[in-house]
Amino acid sequence: MTLDVNNQLTLLLDILDEQQIDCCASVSEYQQIKRLVKSMLANDSIADEQLLRLLPDIYNYGRQGESAQSQPDHITLNKNNLDNWISAIQQNTTLE
Repeated sequence: MTLDVNNQLTLLLDILDEQQIDCCASVSEYQQIKRLVKSMLANDSIADEQLLRLLPDIYNYGRQGESAQSQPDHITLNKNNLDNWISAIQQNTTLE
């Protein structure tokens, strides 16, 4: 099953939101973040300029999270970024 861009954004939002709330994550979640962002950028499926500028940062967050020594520290260090990313994604999803 292929996810459309709204499904991808909703999934990305869920992962980031859960990481922020729980202050923990798994390596597979970071890998999923990278796959989602890579797919959205490759398919040129995002029209919002702000979100387009944020996606590479979200990708890097996923990349760095894969090898972070401390997942809680990595998430805490990115708290402001997570707030901004979650807000930007929420503005671009149509929740059904």
